[in-house]
Amino acid sequence: MRLPRISLRRLVSRVLACVLAVQGLTLGALFVIDLRRKRLRSPARFPKLRPSTVPIDAGELTVFTYGQDLYDDMLEGIRNARKRIVLVTFIWKGDRTGRAFKKALVEAADRGVEVCLVYDEFANLVVPRPFFSFPSHVNVLRHPLVWGGLGWLNPRNLGRNHNKLMVVDSEMAWVGGYNIGSLYATDWRDTHARVTGPVVADLEDAFVDYWNELPGRHPMLPEVATRSWHSSVRVHRNIPRRAHYPIRGMYLEAIDKATDHIWLTHAYFVPDDDIVRALLAAASRGVDVRLIVPAASNHITADWLSRGYYAQLLAGGVRLFLYQGAMVHAKTATIDGQWSTIGTANLDALSLAGNYEINLELTAAEVAAKLEEVFTIDLSNCTELTLAEWQARPMMVKFSETVLRPYRRFL
Repeated sequence: MRLPRISLRRLVSRVLACVLAVQGLTLGALFVIDLRRKRLRSPARFPKLRPSTVPIDAGELTVFTYGQDLYDDMLEGIRNARKRIVLVTFIWKGDRTGRAFKKALVEAADRGVEVCLVYDEFANLVVPRPFFSFPSHVNVLRHPLVWGGLGWLNPRNLGRNHNKLMVVDSEMAWVGGYNIGSLYATDWRDTHARVTGPVVADLEDAFVDYWNELPGRHPMLPEVATRSWHSSVRVHRNIPRRAHYPIRGMYLEAIDKATDHIWLTHAYFVPDDDIVRALLAAASRGVDVRLIVPAASNHITADWLSRGYYAQLLAGGVRLFLYQGAMVHAKTATIDGQWSTIGTANLDALSLAGNYEINLELTAAEVAAKLEEVFTIDLSNCTELTLAEWQARPMMVKFSETVLRPYRRFL
């Protein structure tokens, strides 16, 4: 009996179809699990730290780890503004907190303050469009879902605007991981900073450059004239339209210099091979490498993609801690009691080589000490994951992680 011959092309097509079907079923199952998990979610409970201020250069830095504290401070800054407010946010919910910001910004414009706002259209698809209708004397731009004409064909135009930055009167700036919304005010553990001093000019310049390059008819903002060459605080910003991604290099350089400890807190940990190798190399030379991630984040697919690195990291001496009781959304690191970063960039492909991001890099021992204090408090709300525990997870879980591995480069 002769078996039917199958062409190589047909065989490859069938195998590919099977792989895609298994991946689709896995993603569908995770979606169902995530919906059930969110319905059964308990009220958030986590240790809170009051805002505290440390000196930096000729200014100050205040660390916020609780959303309501941050929003109260930002709203006070808006209400006291005299000349100009610039604000960009990835997510801006149309809830009570979002409306409070909108009201304060409109009132600022009413009293003659120049107000320039940016939000990301994709991130706010679920927010009713009328919410983003402002009076004509408020300048509002959206980072478009799809660029006009053939612009969407250029990979440099695909990055989302993941920044969260506000500058008031060129004197004070807020930057970090917090979006704007009531959920984030009470139920998420995130990190944001308010800064004064010379670094404010660099942060404002980042906004001005983006605003002036965005297509469309809108008033151009004047370039920031006075900026400092010498500072213990540097601003790193990813600019997809220029194919400029310095934040990844900042992390790699800092990790490579570490001699004592590397403490990282990240909401979505899906690093590239170079960052994994750098962390493992640091652990192999005796550096205490610790990573806090959510026990369960708001994006279950990100959790499962992140898990694909756990075995390698744990076997290499990296210690993993799972944050309990709330979503930890911070994007921070502190190294050797000397170096720190606070910003918007996750350690994943979208942040490191895709989106508009902005991070502060600080070489001030006072800031490092403050972030070490925050990290220690967060550790008290974590459970440590051991290699033995991880290796004992069910075979089906291991299979699902393997199936989803190709999606790492897209998240």
